[in-house]
Amino acid sequence: MVEGKSHELQEKLSMKIAGQPSPLQIKSFNESNARINIWEGAVRSGKTYISLWRFLTELDEGPEGEYVLIARTYDSFKRNVLPQLVAMIGGDVKYYKGNRELHVFGKTIHIVGADDERAESKIRGPTFSGAYVDEITIIPESVFKMLISRCAMKGAKIFGTTNPDSPYHWLKRDYLTDNPDVKSWQFTLDDNPELSQKDRDYLKRQYTGLWYQRFIQGKWVQAEGTIYDFFTEQEHVINAPPSYTSSYIVGIDYGTANPCSFVLIGHDPNCFPNLWVEAEYYFDSKSHQRQKTDTEYAEDLQKFIQGRPIKAIYIDPSAISFRMELQKQGVQSLYEANNEVMDGIHFVRSLLKNGTLKICRGCKNVINEMSSYVWDKNVEKTGVEKPKKENDHALDAIRYALFTHLFGRSGKRLTPQDIEKMEAEAHGRTPNLPRFFQDGDFGMH
Repeated sequence: MVEGKSHELQEKLSMKIAGQPSPLQIKSFNESNARINIWEGAVRSGKTYISLWRFLTELDEGPEGEYVLIARTYDSFKRNVLPQLVAMIGGDVKYYKGNRELHVFGKTIHIVGADDERAESKIRGPTFSGAYVDEITIIPESVFKMLISRCAMKGAKIFGTTNPDSPYHWLKRDYLTDNPDVKSWQFTLDDNPELSQKDRDYLKRQYTGLWYQRFIQGKWVQAEGTIYDFFTEQEHVINAPPSYTSSYIVGIDYGTANPCSFVLIGHDPNCFPNLWVEAEYYFDSKSHQRQKTDTEYAEDLQKFIQGRPIKAIYIDPSAISFRMELQKQGVQSLYEANNEVMDGIHFVRSLLKNGTLKICRGCKNVINEMSSYVWDKNVEKTGVEKPKKENDHALDAIRYALFTHLFGRSGKRLTPQDIEKMEAEAHGRTPNLPRFFQDGDFGMH
């Protein structure tokens, strides 16, 4: 089936994929002998699965020495990559979380989180015999360039995956367009032999607009127009909270010259929708022709949350003076928000799209911003995507609260697996995840 590779791995590959691998999976597996090999395309298209098998084969047959595996964060490695490796080869993979190393087939693979430019220093110096990169477009360009220099000897190869991004992204511009050292393969949902038509149809319903073109059609297209382009009052706005809740979370986007916004978000895992924006505070100093002080805003927040069971308050990480004032006034359960803009936007979009999140009709500013929040066209040709800094204050507050709270690592906060379970139960589906997805240690040593 797969020519010229380890017989043992070939047998495991045959057993793990139901029926036969897709033609493109076989083609990419056999052809991936360039210095840089990239599997790109739709979500759930089988590209990560076959690329990991190719990397495992390289570990088995490739040069001696140490290897490196790069992901956006260590958490994303443990969620996205490690469970697949465990499912593929079981006990042949050993993860030593203290050293952040994998040991596979007698080879050492260093795990590197690359969430910002500082990660470049983590791989400066050592020489690697090969590398795997999970989701190349979301790691810094400087890290990828340094990786190439660290994999420049003794036939070292780089393997990686990505979903499409902007056509001006550095990966598309410099590596996926007429680069003789790169081989790439474009995957669609039809290239995953384990994905049923029902699953394909379900995935297609979860995305619209920009994300549909990128994550379903596998196109490198520009971000343009309204960010929440699917939002309608009929579908996403409710007249009143669906349930009483024993706890709320609050998001804060702080502003002095710009508007300051607080949002109150209710959560009840036993009803659907599970999450709702119940109330908002919005003060625009320009329209009121005066600015409020930190003390005034802190007093307004105290009134906003008075009498409500608040579990956590997530505040704009740049609002240092306001956070200090809140602490001075004795406000409890304050947390600095995670300000991952693109990941946060995509997460909020997914909650709105699948019906998990609703907006109460009284939140007029939230509703207005949903229809007027757009991409910044002035920066898109640089390969960087970001929203235009207008009509975003209430939406930033929502993003701070939901993205930070739902992906928090504390045992008292929801994990990504909790969200998947909530969504499945709300839609009448039973999660069918292997045990190792539910075990936070994945058999780690």
